[in-house]
Amino acid sequence: MKSAAKIRLSAGTAVVGLALVAGMVSHRVDTTSSSTVGAASTTATQGKSITILPTPSGNYADNFNPFAVTNDYGTFGFIYESLFYYDTQTGKMWPILGQSYKWSNGNKTLTVSLNPKAKWTDGQPFTANDVAFTFDLLKKDPSADTNGIWTQLSSVATKGDNTVIFNFKNANVPFGLEYVLGTYIVPQHIWSKISNPTKVTITNPVGTGPYVLNSFAPQDYTLKANPNYYRGKPPVPELNFPAFDSNASASLAMIQGEIDWAAVFMPNIQQVYAAKSPNNHYWFPLGVTLNLSVDLKNPLLNQAVVRRAMSMAINRNDLASKGEDGYDKPAEPDAVPYNMSSWQDPNLPAQDKSFSYNPASAEALLNKAGYKKNSSGILVSPSGKPLSFTLIVVAGWSDEDTDASLIADDLKKIGIQVNVKEVTATAYQNQLSAHQFQLAINAAYGGPNPYYVYQENYDPHGEADWMQFNNPTVNQALDQFAQTTDPTQQEQLVYKIERVVAEQLPTIPLLYGATWYEYNTSRYTNWPSASNAYISPSIWNYEGAAIVVMHLKPVN
Repeated sequence: MKSAAKIRLSAGTAVVGLALVAGMVSHRVDTTSSSTVGAASTTATQGKSITILPTPSGNYADNFNPFAVTNDYGTFGFIYESLFYYDTQTGKMWPILGQSYKWSNGNKTLTVSLNPKAKWTDGQPFTANDVAFTFDLLKKDPSADTNGIWTQLSSVATKGDNTVIFNFKNANVPFGLEYVLGTYIVPQHIWSKISNPTKVTITNPVGTGPYVLNSFAPQDYTLKANPNYYRGKPPVPELNFPAFDSNASASLAMIQGEIDWAAVFMPNIQQVYAAKSPNNHYWFPLGVTLNLSVDLKNPLLNQAVVRRAMSMAINRNDLASKGEDGYDKPAEPDAVPYNMSSWQDPNLPAQDKSFSYNPASAEALLNKAGYKKNSSGILVSPSGKPLSFTLIVVAGWSDEDTDASLIADDLKKIGIQVNVKEVTATAYQNQLSAHQFQLAINAAYGGPNPYYVYQENYDPHGEADWMQFNNPTVNQALDQFAQTTDPTQQEQLVYKIERVVAEQLPTIPLLYGATWYEYNTSRYTNWPSASNAYISPSIWNYEGAAIVVMHLKPVN
């Protein structure tokens, strides 16, 4: 399984997608080559412990179950590992438990060679049987197979201790590289004794990663370096994760030099944080698309005219300047990520290339569709249902809390009532996963081209299709993209999806979001930066975050 978390978390979020075959040029998918990628191993002198703040989320629950809807940070990457990690910042494929992979049989067979040095933190050997067992577990328990792995796979076999062979029903290289190679592997000797993998609470996790759980309390937990890690001794002996309940309290700790690595929205960061110490640094590259996700099973929200009117009534410039302190930029209707503009169809109609803020036209559009205001000033459908919805956000994530309030104010002006409800991070993720929401602000992530964003968000089997969008044209285009190596055909298929997304707005794109990333160099150097961009800086790229820690260099 990959992480289920695909929300921005007021931070930048989980991107564990694997996307490219090595040797691929630019952003096109080469489905015919094999890959043997450079090792991620390091040998380092250990320094002091560091304190990491992924996001303010209140007290922790003691659960490191990789199959659970929610689990503690560090479960992925630091404790459990995947076969490979593709980094969207650099286009580099990092080997983790895998050493190399190769496609054959018309791209319907993927053969992976494993690292023979890897072993579990309880001393047991890691073998191909663990990989096959993990995938078999997903097959036996569909609730654990959140990415629909077995809608694509036909079988998983082993060859000796260090080779795994994945057979696909149809050629689908993008899916294989993202979801198969991105699946986190669990030990057979432990999980074969667990009957309900998604529900069990794991308080003593056994993984292959560079860290093991050291101590846990609801307000703070620590991971200590795995002394026998197969890629070398981690340079940081201990990772500390204190709990914070808001951006404000987290920002204060950061300013005081108590946090080494964080992913927190902080207004006026240059003056408030960076200027306070030469060791305080930040880098906010644009890396996600912030969306207003809607429940398409709702009889009002499933009407495209309602979503278009809502979109027209939202002032994205206000969201960028007031909600996000100028760090973000207004998004575009086709949901093509900010750094992938070369994929945008040059023949898209003007209204599908950029949004216009026009509340008067939004209200007129709804009036034409038969919506009329009641005595309370709320628009009512022809069948008598008021346009009144609940928008969930995470309490304490000040930027998105502000965004939500601004959206509510904008929509109120045209007669749509939005009640903003602040919930815990766990409740938020649970409501998204269970499709028990009406409106929510979250982020779209993906790989090096729009296919990955579209597949994750608009495919019925996509792990972030919270909206339950299901469009035959989009589904067919995604399937065809997955089976072709022709760049021109890939381009035309993306164009087809762009038009549907722009015209139907299954999500309402709001902003091109910054990746929150702050770091302190008083204890360690070699953090990723604009001038040292060896990997994505997002703390939520789980395997990427573990690679960052493995590459840190202690001061003195």
